[in-house]
Amino acid sequence: MPRAIWNDQVIAEAPASEIHRVEGNVYFPPTAVNTEFLRPSDTHTHCVWKGIASYHDVVVAGQVNKDAAWYYPEPSKMAERIQGYIAFWHGVKVED
Repeated sequence: MPRAIWNDQVIAEAPASEIHRVEGNVYFPPTAVNTEFLRPSDTHTHCVWKGIASYHDVVVAGQVNKDAAWYYPEPSKMAERIQGYIAFWHGVKVED
């Protein structure tokens, strides 16, 4: 079962049948993410085919991993399947 871990804390976990893999990243459904460890960020980036990404800081035990989670609230038509799904990077380990 894929899971995202940072600072020994499971941030997200979902059956393989519920995640999406895009460009080598695992996108977790929002219901599989422990939102208590996410803090909204003002960061946004643009992907030419997915659209505008929004970010969250990952916060565990008082430690902040800036912009370590991202999602597409309104993706392009080509990326509709990942709308609202959350992916991780910046040291967040995603295990399969």
